[in-house]
Amino acid sequence: MYARTVKYLATALAFLFLALTGCGTSTPSKFYMLNAVTNPVKKSSQTEPERQVYIGVGPVEFPAYLDRQQIVTRVDENQVNLAMFHEWAEPLKDNFIRVFVENLSALDTRGLFVVYPMRGPASVDIQLEMEVVRLDGKLGGDVLLVARWAFFKKNSSEMPFTGKAEIREPTGSPDYRSLVAAQSKAVETLSREIAAHISRFLKN
Repeated sequence: MYARTVKYLATALAFLFLALTGCGTSTPSKFYMLNAVTNPVKKSSQTEPERQVYIGVGPVEFPAYLDRQQIVTRVDENQVNLAMFHEWAEPLKDNFIRVFVENLSALDTRGLFVVYPMRGPASVDIQLEMEVVRLDGKLGGDVLLVARWAFFKKNSSEMPFTGKAEIREPTGSPDYRSLVAAQSKAVETLSREIAAHISRFLKN
């Protein structure tokens, strides 16, 4: 009887060990980041350089459903999915703002961009505010970036110059790496649109 009890106990311990080691080999999470523009505008050489313009970026508002570590994908217009093992390496809002400002700095030849809240004694000439309404997509489908923005001259009574962008980019493949690459491309397109508007705004 004692030997049989010991045998049963040993078998139970073996099953428990296998269960614990099995739990320890779960799928590891993968982490992703947006990337900045890969083909910036070349700075033209000028005999008389133009005065640098200080442009404040922010505040930038993000929807609450994107304020999470998991990557959000779209099932349909009323349903989203949170990835289990695919996450952002940093908060998406912070990643978006940093990449967006880096893009603008690479695309605009006159602007010196500072992020809200501005620090230091220097005041900005133009303030750019933005609300990101949507930044998600379907695996293997399209990414959609919807943003409203406005910029205005500081200490001016002029009405803000406003606009809205709806940008679609195909992912090309049903995986998260392709999804994030398409989101980066959408942010690049938005950056180019706003850089062009800033250039026209500065000429007025």
